[in-house]
Amino acid sequence: MAENPSRFEEELKKRGYKITSQRKIILDVINKNKDKHLSTDEIYELVRISHPEIGLATVYRTLILLDKMKIINKLDLDDGLSRYELNKLNEIHNHPHLICTRCNSVFEAEEELLDSLENEVLSKYGFTVKNHKVKLYGICRNCAEKEDLSDISIDE
Repeated sequence: MAENPSRFEEELKKRGYKITSQRKIILDVINKNKDKHLSTDEIYELVRISHPEIGLATVYRTLILLDKMKIINKLDLDDGLSRYELNKLNEIHNHPHLICTRCNSVFEAEEELLDSLENEVLSKYGFTVKNHKVKLYGICRNCAEKEDLSDISIDE
């Protein structure tokens, strides 16, 4: 939904909320960083760069509103922080997240990866999956490559 700012404004109007410049600015920061999973504080710091007059409380309230409106998704990636990402228009389920245990990077995996598992669960248990939250922990490609390089001695 948030991929088109005018849709956000339409949704606010429809639900009786005002379209404030602060809300637009906060959504713009999230939209510009849509491939990241920013925490509240990270969003606040990015907003402050160009708009120091916007306070942390405004950012919190706006994030709560955007989550309530399903424009963004609030994530728990087991790091003690609430993180946020844009709600993608065509996404039926939550997509899996890949979390690197070395550098703490978070990557999104395509939800189609779980289609065969969902079909197997339906076939075996008669259970229809409506949604899921999947977090896979491991080592990302960059960290794995660094480890491989560090194992090579200079003499070789």
